[in-house]
Amino acid sequence: MLVYQPYDRAPISDVSLDDAGSIERKISRAAQAFEDRTHWLPAFERILVLKHLALLVERERDNFTMLIAREGGKPLTDARAEVVRAINGIELAISEIDRLAGDEIPMGLTSASQGRWAFTTREPIGVAAAISAFNHPLNLIIHQVIPAIAAGCPILIKPAATTPLSCIRLVELIYEAGLPEPWCQTVLVEDNALAERLATDPRIAYLSFIGSAKVGWHLRSKLAPGTRCSLEHGGAAPVIVDRSVDTRNVVGPLVKGGYYHAGQVCVSTQRIFVHEEIKEEFVARFTERVKKLVTGDPTLAETEVGPLILPREVDRVESWVKEATAAGGKLACGGQRISDTVFQPTVLVDPDAAARVSQQEIFGPVTCIYGYSDLAEAIRTANSLPFAFQASVFSRDIDVALTSARLFDASTVLVNDHTAFRTDWMPFAGRRQSGYGTGGIRYTMHDLTQEKMIVLKFG
Repeated sequence: MLVYQPYDRAPISDVSLDDAGSIERKISRAAQAFEDRTHWLPAFERILVLKHLALLVERERDNFTMLIAREGGKPLTDARAEVVRAINGIELAISEIDRLAGDEIPMGLTSASQGRWAFTTREPIGVAAAISAFNHPLNLIIHQVIPAIAAGCPILIKPAATTPLSCIRLVELIYEAGLPEPWCQTVLVEDNALAERLATDPRIAYLSFIGSAKVGWHLRSKLAPGTRCSLEHGGAAPVIVDRSVDTRNVVGPLVKGGYYHAGQVCVSTQRIFVHEEIKEEFVARFTERVKKLVTGDPTLAETEVGPLILPREVDRVESWVKEATAAGGKLACGGQRISDTVFQPTVLVDPDAAARVSQQEIFGPVTCIYGYSDLAEAIRTANSLPFAFQASVFSRDIDVALTSARLFDASTVLVNDHTAFRTDWMPFAGRRQSGYGTGGIRYTMHDLTQEKMIVLKFG
């Protein structure tokens, strides 16, 4: 399978794909490794492997940065930050291993429970399968693979077909760091039926999925009995901009939140609700800043907005923008393709509520601005879609900030920051159609383990 650069569609590499037989062998190897409980990897060995891995990724920081930019189309500045974050994620997992502990369960509280001592331990849940997305080709793999290694679970990881190279190299470094191969294996497929087989095999105890809601909910419906899962989909992140703000301080963060990685982020800022009193001023400042974004080749240092992952995504975004303007939305800037792979950073003002840009996740370099006068009504509109993830409010009025935080249907509400902010030690979860379960290194490690109680009778 050829892997192409999104920017110019030049081939980067040719990778071999797995067939049904190869997938069966890999699942069997992982299942056999886990079934032999006498050879589970002790905590100190997992710590040593992950410490070595962090050093190896640090050694290849520049290589991973360019790989992310080339295969994923992420500008160098953001690709560099992704590698730093990946190293931090490995170190965070190491620090969480000693939290995988149980508790003492009190006995002797009734006559029937006298003469007993009980406690719990945590042990790995079993073989994990992870299906990943293209938009963070290294860090999403870190979030899915490293917690499994830290928790002691064998893991099979399927990267996105468009961005497999960072994953392949990371797994090579995992082996170099000392992890036995059956405990972490890549699965490279283009065929959806083969990918589904990876997720639904009864030997899989846990599925981690990052991608579209349609595929994620379908896979969940097909899981074998007893298989746990986490799903991370997307949304159309809303923002409230209160009239109390200085618009000069708000524009920068919101441009970053809306156009980071060309908007191809599950919590990308998409719908901005601005108080009518400052709307005209905000639109002018925001549009001025968006027009200055440097768009183009992601491997150039000055580029701020790169390509979309595939040409068909440019076609889709272009059609959504045309639909919105045809229905009365004002095009403040952008709206045109620069090439087959790059779309202009675009601002739409007051697109119709029924337009796709108002109803669905754009996943492209487009933001929509709407005016409001009643805060509660604006948030009702923001909450009206069938998905909910992160939201934000910009205000110097504490009452507006706290009211928004209370009324938003969101897993996270950020005050005076854009919706795409995240650290890897915080919980990260979509509500309703946006996902299932909670991401974040610590939370994923917890989900990859299960409690076992031991009761000793004495006397």
